[in-house]
Amino acid sequence: MGSEKPLSGKIALITGGNRGVGLAIAGRLGKLGARLALSGRNVETLQAATDEMRRASYDATPFRADMMRPDEILGLVEQVHCGMGEIEVLVNNAGLGWFKPVHEFSESDWDTILDTNLKAVFLLSKAVIPEMIKRGSGSIINISSLAGKNTFSNGSVYCASKWGLMGLTGCMAEDLRGYGIRVAAVCPGSVATEFSNHSGRDFSKLLQAEDVAHAVEMILTQGEQSFISEIQMRPRYKV
Repeated sequence: MGSEKPLSGKIALITGGNRGVGLAIAGRLGKLGARLALSGRNVETLQAATDEMRRASYDATPFRADMMRPDEILGLVEQVHCGMGEIEVLVNNAGLGWFKPVHEFSESDWDTILDTNLKAVFLLSKAVIPEMIKRGSGSIINISSLAGKNTFSNGSVYCASKWGLMGLTGCMAEDLRGYGIRVAAVCPGSVATEFSNHSGRDFSKLLQAEDVAHAVEMILTQGEQSFISEIQMRPRYKV
């Protein structure tokens, strides 16, 4: 890219940026020079994440928002605009996963998972797209999952949300590429975080949060003439 900090001064909004994969992505984008808008629901972990980024000398600001509440999603974008400026990179990372047989899920479970993993991505992306179109540039990266490509026992509602996210991402990419906006999906397998139960598995052989952050960096630092639309990630060894 010809620059040590290719994202220097660019504002990056990362949902679920207060822990796990989101925090790792924030750290990587901070290293690349981005100004970080960290979003999360828990005030304490959000402030702790912000403090961690600032100790690393990254420009980071916390914004509390619940991705299940459309009013808070719109309010988040307005707060970032007022406090930092226009969003140039959006990483839709916030997600939720519950796993059990399909007949044991309630309608409320369905709504909670789909609202968090799919509807929130639609609403948040829709809120930032007009400014990106006006500017003629922007990047939207949706953190999906291999569950958006495969099915497995006890994963019905989670898989439904991620398959939907893959469809949304692909269509967004086609709708927006003519405006200079790149939309991509990162699809990791099991990552060694608290997101899901890894009981009995060797954490050292699972994907790490930093691996996902590396994939996001690849997308954001690709050449202007290229378009990485999807990255699938698996651990090197089956575990």
